[in-house]
Amino acid sequence: MASDHHGAAVELKDNTVIVVLGASGDLAKKKTYPALFGLDIRIVGYARTKMDHDEYIRRIKSYIKTPTKESEQQLEEFCSICTYVSGHVFTIVSQHLKRCCYPSRGVARVIVEKPFGKDLASSRELQKSLEPDWREEELFRIDHYLGKEMVEHSYSAFRQLLPGRYLEQASHRQRPRLHSRNLSAPRVVVVTSTSSASSAMSCRTICCRFLRCLPWSAPSLSPAEDIRDEKVRVLRAIPAIEPKNVIIGQYGRSLDGSKPAYKEDDTVPKDSRCPTFCALVAYIKNERWDGVPFIMKAGKALNEQKTEIRVQFKDVTSGIFKDIPRNELVMRIQPNESVYIKMNSKLPGLSMQTVVTELDLTYRRRFSDLKIPEAYESLILDCLKGDHSNFVRDDELDASWRIFTPLLHYLDDNKEIIPMEYPYGSRGPAVLDDFTASYGYKFSDAAGYQWPTTSAMGSGMKL
Repeated sequence: MASDHHGAAVELKDNTVIVVLGASGDLAKKKTYPALFGLDIRIVGYARTKMDHDEYIRRIKSYIKTPTKESEQQLEEFCSICTYVSGHVFTIVSQHLKRCCYPSRGVARVIVEKPFGKDLASSRELQKSLEPDWREEELFRIDHYLGKEMVEHSYSAFRQLLPGRYLEQASHRQRPRLHSRNLSAPRVVVVTSTSSASSAMSCRTICCRFLRCLPWSAPSLSPAEDIRDEKVRVLRAIPAIEPKNVIIGQYGRSLDGSKPAYKEDDTVPKDSRCPTFCALVAYIKNERWDGVPFIMKAGKALNEQKTEIRVQFKDVTSGIFKDIPRNELVMRIQPNESVYIKMNSKLPGLSMQTVVTELDLTYRRRFSDLKIPEAYESLILDCLKGDHSNFVRDDELDASWRIFTPLLHYLDDNKEIIPMEYPYGSRGPAVLDDFTASYGYKFSDAAGYQWPTTSAMGSGMKL
């Protein structure tokens, strides 16, 4: 991608070329080309798959929905500026892009898609292969979760709970509400529900991703490097995950027998130890978070599909109401983007009975007239603008893998560790609630409380 020599704004279509590496793959189908659709920019597809131009265009058209005549015309115009080249693997391509395609004027930017290795050593090896050709400011390591609206919103949402000065300068009364003195157990919950054995979720993917999402200590919204510096600072304060703070599972058949077990898939070895569920606890060893457990849970074939951060506050030590659920701050990333506080309130009337209710910002209700862009659309636009805020820097990646690599090697080396089986469609292994309770988290059904996910759009969701 290029701009004029003086950095002045120019029309992208006259000045920019986007090369999509892996243009025949699943990611290109589901994310990349739909995100690029509508840009009046020349696009070159590149992959190992052998196919002619007509087949390439046919695939692009199958990737993109065109509900109107106008969008059909837009798709024809989009395809007219797309071409395809077949070639070799990524690191070789990266070298030749630098040697043959690097602009003599303007800038070049390389978006690197996850996974960024499988442990610390492989991550460093990947980085080493890119270093001779690309500077760090030219690299944009993309994880589409970092571009989701609620993750971007989290910086401002959580800053609203901070005092007007930095924590180190604050008195006891000025300390932020999101502080270890007030919190019981922040918990990142990543729940996906699918029967696809070939895409089983491993703990290395889920945990590195969502520790990078945590915005707890971001001091400002700009510049981008301030945000990235602060994320690295937090990651470096997290010790390596200890095996005693982890449980892993693998889904079996559903209780009614209608859904197969993970190992019943023909592509999975019958003795597979691959986890499809992981719950673990991390600690941040700094003044603000010392002693607060960060409980992360993720898995396949669970009872519901959601991604959320749930912050549970401590019990009220005294008051007129007894035995009430804990208040919680919830940031729901997907589905139904929202930020809400789950809180106890006196039931209207003469009694002193309490009910669980919420202070709720649900995007679909509050911003019903706005279209929330897909994460890839937002991140590609950030790349075009040269904004690194929501991309992973090399030292951030290194700090993330340092936390999890010892655990990953421990699980790989100790063959006697077998994931606990849990039924397809359940909340996870039977020991899950006891595990989270041992770290101070209280799961509460709150007498059937339901969060109203939408207005007049179906029933709420039980939490």
